[in-house]
Amino acid sequence: MKQSKPNYYAVIPADVRYSKKLTPNAKLLYAEITALCNMNGKCTASTQYFATLYNVSKTSIQNWLKILEDNKFINRHNTYKEGTKEILYRYINLIVTPTQKKLSTPTQNKLRDNINTKVYNNNNTTYSNKGRFKKPDLLDIKNYCLERKNNVDAEAFIDFYDSKDWKIGKNKMKDWKAAIRTWERRETKTPTMSKLDAQINAWTDAKKLL
Repeated sequence: MKQSKPNYYAVIPADVRYSKKLTPNAKLLYAEITALCNMNGKCTASTQYFATLYNVSKTSIQNWLKILEDNKFINRHNTYKEGTKEILYRYINLIVTPTQKKLSTPTQNKLRDNINTKVYNNNNTTYSNKGRFKKPDLLDIKNYCLERKNNVDAEAFIDFYDSKDWKIGKNKMKDWKAAIRTWERRETKTPTMSKLDAQINAWTDAKKLL
């Protein structure tokens, strides 16, 4: 089966392009990661995906990724299956380097504005490059709910806003994390009710109508 390729532009910043520590193939892989970030907001492609795309071994891809990570051009974040070392998800994030911060020409600024991805500084803190809304996936929501230690049903949340085209009222959503916090407050205020209690209440309400 032919490997599909992302129909988005790739970016190789000067720090990567002229780095003497990176192999040409590692630079090419970095560009591919930026293309996937532009398409999906993040890169979740597997090692096998890249190996098939470039017709090389998984070991080659792993070596290229390691070079990029060792030289602080990317971060890899793995989510493991509970109780095992099996990787369920892997995120690859681009890292902002000092030289990139000096870019100031109009073309370079426009290019940065058009990249729909999370970027990380050397302290591993995130910031938005433009403030544009990017629809979260289910894992984003689950991870944020785990971080908040709330009882929000991530699947119900994403199904609800998918049905509303990610709008709040007539306006497009700007911050999905703020929406989760709103749900969180609603969950806190709403007392839990067992199915039996719900059935009793429904029966009582029906009796009142007789």
